[in-house]
Amino acid sequence: MTHGNIHIMGCGNIGQRVASLYLDVKSNVEAWVKSEASYLACQRMGLKTHRIDLDQSSDLKLTGNGNQILYTVAPPPHGKKDTRLENLLSRLGVDTVDRFVLISTTGVYGDCRGDWVDETTPIKPRVDRALRRAHAEACLQAWADFHSVDYLILRVPGIYARDRLPLKRLKAGTPVVTNAQAPWTNRIHADDLASICFNALNSKISREIINVADDAPGSMTEYFFAVADFAGLPRPREISLNEAQRTLSPGMLSYLAESRRVRNNKMKKLLNISLRYPSLKQGLFKKAPLFVKEGSGEI
Repeated sequence: MTHGNIHIMGCGNIGQRVASLYLDVKSNVEAWVKSEASYLACQRMGLKTHRIDLDQSSDLKLTGNGNQILYTVAPPPHGKKDTRLENLLSRLGVDTVDRFVLISTTGVYGDCRGDWVDETTPIKPRVDRALRRAHAEACLQAWADFHSVDYLILRVPGIYARDRLPLKRLKAGTPVVTNAQAPWTNRIHADDLASICFNALNSKISREIINVADDAPGSMTEYFFAVADFAGLPRPREISLNEAQRTLSPGMLSYLAESRRVRNNKMKKLLNISLRYPSLKQGLFKKAPLFVKEGSGEI
């Protein structure tokens, strides 16, 4: 267990799950957030909470040494660079930081036509959101190598949990591509991701890129069907890929244009991970609650 403070940058849903693990072992955790909702949620947890806007110029002072940073801030919504991470790295006093864990995305692999990928697979980001994440990875690696700071990069796929489900989309009756034409997708349960982040912060492993995923990739259509079944909603109507290209949003079409299956062997070995929810079925139906809260779990 690390002896420095834990600083969670962008302490939203996942960050708060990680923070709760540290609170269980009485570690010092500080939350850095932008929104009022996240600020109040972190304060209710008993976290020392700071406001920060990485789109603006502001001071950032970490006291002491041996600090660990978990960076979960989403990149800006536009462009090909993660200027928010650039802003943060330019403000950090490197003598205070021992370890930096960055949440990236498996989207940096681009379209692999359903093939299996691991950390040796060359990245080929195509859409802007993946290009921003690839830029963030490169920025962190250059900064950490120059200042001799330990780092890990976690490439994360779609995140889901019972409070992070696309119920609004299902209730709207938005169709899905027929299963035979749907791309392979990967996912991880939010609680498993929190445990992975916790282990990454406390690991002695450094300068590694690690894929994060459960054991059971599936099609995007299978995902929406499973969520509908769990929530007691009608399964969405299936349409052909040709029809989808005429009717679905550009954002959804960009996901349909990429297909890959992510290996998680390195994650399990280096971070000593035993998944609580190795499949979507277990994540949704294992000890299911009496109600489902609507969230934003779009894959």
